[in-house]
Amino acid sequence: MHLDYRARMVPFAGYIMPMQYPGGILNEHLHCRTSAALFDVSHMGQITVKGLDATLQLERLMPTDLSALKIGDGCYSFLTNEDGGVIDDLIVTRIESDTFSLIVNALNKLEDLRHLSQNLPNLSIQLNDRALLALQGPSASDVLDSLTSDLDSLSFMQSRVSRIQRIDCSISRTGYTGEDGFEISLPPDGASDVAQILLKDERVGWAGLGARDTLRLESGLCLHGQDLTNDRTPVEAGLGWSISPSRCYGGSAEGGYIGSQKIMQQQRDGVDFMRVGLTVQGRVPVRAGTSLLNESGEIVGKVTSGSFSPILNKPISMAYVDTEYAPQGTKLFAEDRRGHRSLQIVSMPWVKKRYKRE
Repeated sequence: MHLDYRARMVPFAGYIMPMQYPGGILNEHLHCRTSAALFDVSHMGQITVKGLDATLQLERLMPTDLSALKIGDGCYSFLTNEDGGVIDDLIVTRIESDTFSLIVNALNKLEDLRHLSQNLPNLSIQLNDRALLALQGPSASDVLDSLTSDLDSLSFMQSRVSRIQRIDCSISRTGYTGEDGFEISLPPDGASDVAQILLKDERVGWAGLGARDTLRLESGLCLHGQDLTNDRTPVEAGLGWSISPSRCYGGSAEGGYIGSQKIMQQQRDGVDFMRVGLTVQGRVPVRAGTSLLNESGEIVGKVTSGSFSPILNKPISMAYVDTEYAPQGTKLFAEDRRGHRSLQIVSMPWVKKRYKRE
């Protein structure tokens, strides 16, 4: 189907995925910010965990108060290792009392499945063969509401079973762009039909992996394998807000999950490194892997993501830096093939998220 729309296809996570379409990444990015972009994200893992006491058992693997989730509600969370590092970040949604859906990263889904099965042997854990389409942007709600019913009642991170024409699906108000939008989980043999139905609306256009990456970066969202790794904790990543208050240090049900001792120690004592946002002097991005230097030429950090922001019309990056260099306004430097580059620590996100909260 993507070749019919002249997509440039690239290998990614064991799949051949559309990187961009003829209009280019810039146009796809801006179309998502102003109208509605359609992404095929069927490479993502869709895992179902269910069984007796699934809530309590799954809470041993992630820093989330799952018992507080109502049926149909979801939240952002992590699978953590013994050192508090992030095995994967994910969206967990309560489907039934003791049934949960996990949307996990494509590169990690088999390792996630192994980790879950090894640590939760008494539960049913299944990697589902389902497609996933993401409709993102300020027009997404109007477009989808014309095809199904009562979506306006859904707030960010909520989901419901629905139908688009005659195709059964599950629709969640989630996404990876910072825009209001939806992710549609459905049988693989229905994905092409639903995509074609959505594309009949002139407000909808295809977008690929390239635009998805620039959109998430502008919105300050992490990419696992770069901004989140097995060696970085949620606290170091500035994602402490995503740990349920009851599971935090001093909470009513503190800890109790793999890696909690390290994470609670950091919540109590602070961290040595922090994820920060940076703007870059000039027009060329400073890319992942580039070392950051202080005025004395000492290495004090490393860039984890970098790209050109179409909205800001300048390059932006995310990095981990020594905590003393994390305050906003701090100037740092990078050496790359283009020479000596100047960067400045700024707040994130660069583009305000527009999720429907209520």
